[in-house]
Amino acid sequence: MRKRRIGKVVSDKMQKTIVVLEEQLYEHPRAHKHVKRRKKYYVHDEREEARVGDIVLIEETRPLSRLKRWRLVEILKRAEEGEG
Repeated sequence: MRKRRIGKVVSDKMQKTIVVLEEQLYEHPRAHKHVKRRKKYYVHDEREEARVGDIVLIEETRPLSRLKRWRLVEILKRAEEGEG
C-alpha cells in the first residue's frame, strides 16, 4: 500500500510540479496543547491541472527527481476565484 495524503496546493510555478502543504493537528505529549505540524511535498502533476488553493489527494511513488516522490491522484476541491 502506498501512502496517501490530502493537502492544499501552495505553488504551481514549476513545469509539471506542484508544492502541496499538509497540516496535521496533534496534542503535545507534555504540554497538552494542540500544535500544528506542517509538511511540504513536491508533487508530479503530469497534465498541469492543479492550481494554487486547490485541495488535492497525492500518493507516494518512486523518486522522479531530487525532491519529487509524490504524484497527483485527484483534485478534491477547486479553489475559489481570487483565493491563493
